[in-house]
Amino acid sequence: MISPFVIRVATAATLGAAALLAQAATKTEIKLGNTVPYSGPASFYGLVGQAAAACFAEVNDKGGINGRKVTVITLDDALQPPKTVEQVRKMVEQEEVDAIINQVGTATASSVRKYLNDRKVPQLFVMSGSNNFQQPKDFRYSTSALMSYEFEAKVYGQWVARDKPAAKVAILYQNDDYGKDYLRGLKAGWGKPLVAEITYEQTDPTIDSQIVALKSSGADVVVLAAYSKQVSQALRKITELGWKPQIWISHVSAQVHPTLSVVGLDNAVGVMTASVIKDPSDTSWHNDADYKVYQAWMQKYLPKADIANSSYASVYSTCAAMTQVLKAAGDDLSRENILKQMTQLKDFTAPMLFPGVTMNMSADNYNLFRKIQILKFDGKRWVPQGKPVGD
Repeated sequence: MISPFVIRVATAATLGAAALLAQAATKTEIKLGNTVPYSGPASFYGLVGQAAAACFAEVNDKGGINGRKVTVITLDDALQPPKTVEQVRKMVEQEEVDAIINQVGTATASSVRKYLNDRKVPQLFVMSGSNNFQQPKDFRYSTSALMSYEFEAKVYGQWVARDKPAAKVAILYQNDDYGKDYLRGLKAGWGKPLVAEITYEQTDPTIDSQIVALKSSGADVVVLAAYSKQVSQALRKITELGWKPQIWISHVSAQVHPTLSVVGLDNAVGVMTASVIKDPSDTSWHNDADYKVYQAWMQKYLPKADIANSSYASVYSTCAAMTQVLKAAGDDLSRENILKQMTQLKDFTAPMLFPGVTMNMSADNYNLFRKIQILKFDGKRWVPQGKPVGD
């Protein structure tokens, strides 16, 4: 079982004295840092840290990257920005990591964005679709691993405007940068006033009152810009109320297991979302070559984890891209070159991506995914609606 707080995929046993640590990290080791919530109300997403460590464990077992082993240091920040600052400083100033990868949370990763950019430390594949990590002009060392929240919500609004032009549209959103990106995107895509814009705090024990308020607004289309726990709560309350709006949920919370299953899959029929990742719980993918590779990795490196949880597949995909970036860096593992190789990622087909979806980066465009797949839940699986859409 992988320890949830400090994971070193490759040890420093072959290195010399502490005085040689920085030199050794460049010559024989690639050192990556990671902060995730192993504790607190968002501890569900602690799996991201475990999955990242497991990805590079596999890389190391296959010989490493250009002959170098990868060390992953993953620390708990409980999704609290002050703790994130403390842990990231430790990894940068004491551990001298080459890059920070796969951080969870918009607010937490944003809390160290300026610090990392000032020190020219790459902050890559942040597990957030916030525009905070798509600003190459002002924060060139910070990039996102997920589809843009604002772009996603814009597509939702456009889809509803096309199919239900007379709809009454409302949104429930987390009161932070994550939720506000969805609000901004939905307004842009829908192009008309929303009948309700209701917020919740991540620390709220329930969101029942917010759901009642949404129903009272008369909305017949609702966007839930919320994390997994709150999406489950919302779906449960909507069911209890006998309310039947069309529901769109954030892709970060679109796991069949556990987000939907805890409220009963029958109660989630018709829910809409978008994705770039094949859902590993969908049996229609189980003869797919990508899935078989993913399955073998899960069985070997995370045997007790839920293989049906799509968050593992998402991390597996982004770690494959990070591996590609490090391979492309060759013998120049300077932080500047790692960033350069990141911004030259072009049409990369990472494992577990939907057909027609690739990863792209450029020095002036940090939106990793330019096309996304709209999905509808049929009670068992997410069913693609047409081909990927986007720019």
